This record gives sequence, structure tokens and C-alpha cells, in this order.
Amino acid sequence: MGQMLKCVSPIDGSVFAEREVLSRDAAFAAAERARAAQANWAARPLEERIDRVMAGVAAVGTMNDEIVPELAHMMGRPVRYGGEFGGFNERASHMAGIAEASLADIAVGEDETFKRYIKRIPHGVVFVVAPWNYPYMTAINTVAPALIAGNTVILKHATQTLLVGERMAQAFHAAGVPTDVFQNVFLSHEVTNDLIAGNAFDFVNFTGSVGGGQAMERAAAGTFTGVGTELGGKDPGYVMEDADLDAAVDTLIDGAMFNAGQCCCGIERIYVHEALYDDFVAKAVEIVKGYKLGNPLDSDTTIGPMANVRFADEVRAQIAEAVADGAVAHIDTFAEDDGGAYLTPQILTNVTHDMRVMRDESFGPVVGIMKVSSDEEAIALMNDSEFGLTASLWTRDVDRAARVGDQIETGTVFMNRADYLDPGLCWTGCKNTGRGGGLSVIGYHNLTRPKSYHLKKVTS
Repeated sequence: MGQMLKCVSPIDGSVFAEREVLSRDAAFAAAERARAAQANWAARPLEERIDRVMAGVAAVGTMNDEIVPELAHMMGRPVRYGGEFGGFNERASHMAGIAEASLADIAVGEDETFKRYIKRIPHGVVFVVAPWNYPYMTAINTVAPALIAGNTVILKHATQTLLVGERMAQAFHAAGVPTDVFQNVFLSHEVTNDLIAGNAFDFVNFTGSVGGGQAMERAAAGTFTGVGTELGGKDPGYVMEDADLDAAVDTLIDGAMFNAGQCCCGIERIYVHEALYDDFVAKAVEIVKGYKLGNPLDSDTTIGPMANVRFADEVRAQIAEAVADGAVAHIDTFAEDDGGAYLTPQILTNVTHDMRVMRDESFGPVVGIMKVSSDEEAIALMNDSEFGLTASLWTRDVDRAARVGDQIETGTVFMNRADYLDPGLCWTGCKNTGRGGGLSVIGYHNLTRPKSYHLKKVTS
């Protein structure tokens, strides 16, 4: 038996699932089957591809009663939240709905002598490397539009959510997507690198850590394979003096703590105008003290364990370092905090940007809150980061939000909301958050290439 991938459940540290990785030869053979199947898939009518993909999405929905506890076992999200099918379906449905317009030829001009237009051509074989924190929604962001656009797709899912790709492949194959058109694979890092470096794929989409994204780009160096990345984040919230305080506290603290803080666009630092600061902190502490930490299979649990003990260890280290440097921790250790994956959610004040908890990605249930006195101060602090995924602005003034938003180095500007992915907008980032963009019409453009036609009708 070869190398095994093991999903260790954060609930109790047991091995929940394990799968054997493909050998190098078997992995390249899978990529070759995908390439051989691509032309026939792309030749099918767009409406047929849409119908089969959406039937696959619906088939995933029929599994939801099994998927929800499975996710709790694999990555710790409480069953009370019902899984990801709502967002999974919303994103796929939107991309299906805009496919015809997004993939239509671009007419440049036609007269009696010339016809000129630009077509959108699928790349060929698209490799999707998906993360564990929202394993269904992050995967469908690329899988659905890539297939609809006429690509074949090879999906490699995170070891922490080992069974997600299998379920998706099972559903899509049952819905009529050919087995070679959408493949789920289990790969080692070494074979993954070999595949990318060996031109097995025509486009790579990676969601994960900065280090993982750098590894993907290094593997692709010199191959001219396109690489799209969504990497780390340290997303800020800014509460202005005219904000709806209750709505701001409820939304930003939920954005910081939901899914045990393990959200790509979760709120990791909050800046509050001095006029609202004390009230904001008091309300935030009251909310977090009301959380119930526990087994995610218990319907009363509101915050489950982090997905892995090493993730919790990093958050604990950031908190401890901040407190040692003068930060104030407002939440006493919960009785259920076991020093392992079960971690007390924490609110920190008296924090500065000299502390790692305000600079490094935490990806856990901790948030630092700082007092500011002006938009200019808040903008400078929000931009003082190596990351740029989203920023959440709280004000009653749309023009002010747009003006502040124009000055923030970020991929998405939210006003009076946070931690949400609108499939009609491009999901993108800047700086160390990565490059490229998913969903929206731009998502289709990134999963295809332009091909120009300059047809001269008359030669004399």
C-alpha cells in the first residue's frame, strides 16, 4: 500500500477517513483522460453542460443530511448551521444563469468585406485545489463555471475534508457528467508539483495558504500555465461614528467567530470610532460570553473545535504573545477549552500592529479591537497589512463608504455587511491574498482564453 492521507477528526482526535494517494503514473494517466475527454465535452451544447452541472449540484443537495454531520466530524462545524448547500447552490445557479451572456462571442464589427469577433475558448484541463474551511462552497466556485465553460476538471481536496471531492464526483457522475470530465483525485504534494510542472493542466486554481500558493506558482514556473490564487487574509472592519452600533457589533463579531473563525473573509481586526468604542467592546464581549463551545454534533453547540490542534495552537500563541505585550483579553477560559482543538473565543483590546495577532493571519476565533479618531487613521491601519481580501465599512453614508473604500487596498468593499460572497461580484484579492478572480462574468473570463477571428470576405 502506498502513502495514505488521513483525516483526523477534531472532535476526538480519531482518524475519520483515509485514502491512498495516486502514484505518479496513475496521476498523469488521470490528467491524460481528462485531456482526451475535453474536446467532446466542449462540443456539447452549452445548455446541456449547464443542465448536467446543475443536476449534479442538486444531487449534492440530496446528500445534505449525510453531509452535515460528516463535515462536523471532519472539520468541526456545528450541525446546527445546516451545512453549505444554500451557498453551494446559490453560486452554481448564478454562474449557470450568466453563462450564455458571459461566454457569448464579442462582436467587433461586420460589413460586406470583413467579419470580426472574439470567442471565449475553454483552457482545457482545469486543476482545482480546494480548502477545508468551506469545502463545498469554495470548490463549486471554480468547478461549476469551469465545467460549464467547456473545460474538464480535476479536483484535489484538502486532507482535512477528504470525503468532499468523492461526494461531489459521485453526484456529478450520477447527473450525467462523464467520469473523465470531472475527476476527484488524492495526491501527494510531490506528485501535485510534478503534474503542474509537467504541463498536465492548462489552468490551476488554488485556495489556501500563502505558502501553498507560492508552491503552486513555483511548480508552474516556465510552463506558462495560468495560476489563480486566493490565499491568506486579515480582513478589517471599520465602524464609523454614524454606524448602526447594534448591527455592526452583531455582524462583525459573527464574522470574526463563525466557523470558529475559520473563514477566508472572516473579520480578524476591528477599528471603531472613539465615539462608539466603549459601547462596541461591551456589546461584543457580551455576545461572545454567550457562545457554547462543544461537540459540533450537539445541536446546542454554537462554536465547535478548530479543525486541527495545530491551528488552535497558533491562535493560542498569538493571543499569549499579545497579552504578554499588554493586550487585554476579555473572555475567561471556557470550561470546555481542552488546550487542544477546543479553543475559547477571544476578544482583545489594547492591541497594536506590533502584535502578530493584528498582522499575521489568525484563522481562528480571536479578534483585536482598536480605537480610531478619523477615517484617515482607520484607512492607514486597514492598509497596514500584507493581505487584501475584504474590508467591512459601517456607516449610514453610501458616498462616504465609497470614498473610504476607494482608498483601501482590498479585493471587496462591504458596507454594513461582512463575511459574504456575492456570486455576481468578482471574488478577488490583492497583495499576499493572491491574484485572479472567481465567480461573476470575470470568473468565466479567467476560465477561458480569448480567440480572435478576423475574416475577410472579399479578396478582389
